[in-house]
Amino acid sequence: MPDVAAYSRIPNPRPAEFVRLERIGGLRRNVILDRPRLNVECWSDSEAGAEELMKVVRAYVLAMAGKRGTTTVYDVAEVSGPMWLPDSESGQPRYAFAVEFSTRGTELEKTL
Repeated sequence: MPDVAAYSRIPNPRPAEFVRLERIGGLRRNVILDRPRLNVECWSDSEAGAEELMKVVRAYVLAMAGKRGTTTVYDVAEVSGPMWLPDSESGQPRYAFAVEFSTRGTELEKTL
């Protein structure tokens, strides 16, 4: 993975290249099963750079199934393919795509 930071919000100041992950929906099925939908945005200082970053990040995201600490990620599905989406405020080049995946965590201990 390239040495690129990932954020949940657009950083200020903006780096020349970064990734933003934002939960845009999905449903929790019960206390341990969740199916989040994430929007993944890949920003760079050039269109070619944003596209290349998107290709690398997309490959990692689509291959993220497996055990992650106490959470299992499975059933990764792309729900919106890559889109050229330059930022309307800054003009910074950006590509985006969206995925859904299922997670299985562990129930928290009940405390009173």
